[in-house]
Amino acid sequence: MNVREALGNVVVHVQGRVTNVEHVYAHDKIAHLGGIAPGPVRSARVDLISHADPARDRSASAKGELNVNGRMVRAHADAETVTAAVDALQARLRDRLERLGDLGRAKHLRHRNGNVTWHHGDAVDPRPSYYPRPVEDRQIVRRKTFALDALTPEEAAVDLEQLDHDFYLFRNSATGCDNVIQRAAEGRYELIEPSTDGTRARDASIEPSSLHPGTMSVEAAVELLDLSGLPFVFFLDLATARGAVVYRRYDGHYGLVVAAEEVGAPETGG
Repeated sequence: MNVREALGNVVVHVQGRVTNVEHVYAHDKIAHLGGIAPGPVRSARVDLISHADPARDRSASAKGELNVNGRMVRAHADAETVTAAVDALQARLRDRLERLGDLGRAKHLRHRNGNVTWHHGDAVDPRPSYYPRPVEDRQIVRRKTFALDALTPEEAAVDLEQLDHDFYLFRNSATGCDNVIQRAAEGRYELIEPSTDGTRARDASIEPSSLHPGTMSVEAAVELLDLSGLPFVFFLDLATARGAVVYRRYDGHYGLVVAAEEVGAPETGG
């Protein structure tokens, strides 16, 4: 088999009471992902942990990392057994590999007219202009949540493209801080972090921004949005100390993106 059919170079690290059968099971399950990867898999690693504490509800953990032609795809899962954790890990990695493949195809395909056909090389439809609603009539009419799970910048970039957003607020899995990734010129991205102490993205197309969010109230962020003319303002909410974003909706009102746990259950719809 070649590397696109199954991976033979999966490195499996174990910690705790992981049996040889579980070790081989993890290797084979992740190796089969090579068949759906949207590019050559340069390396693959799995970390298996079987916790000794019997009181833990989920005593097994599985973490995986694939280097797909230079783009890092990561996931982790917890379960009651090692094999169940491996199954969940494989499903999550499969989902992210498929989304990465969709992203690659979307860069070459653009919808021409509503629900007609897709054509190679079509330009992206221009964003509609904002409705010129007077400032005194503007309201925050929607609260939208961002990713529930911590993500790497690379994973956030995939979600950004999948959702067709201009920016994406997420919690960085490497730093634990709320970050924003946004589109930049020529298919590149900018990563906005609270400080310069963050971990640089491994993907060369993701560059650190020179901007950093300030701490302020929602009202102050809205005022800054109006004064600056920017499409959005990323800030640290004075009330929650979490990252948040205010932006101008196309109907002229404001949108507010906050952490999921700050608003309860995630909303549905766009």
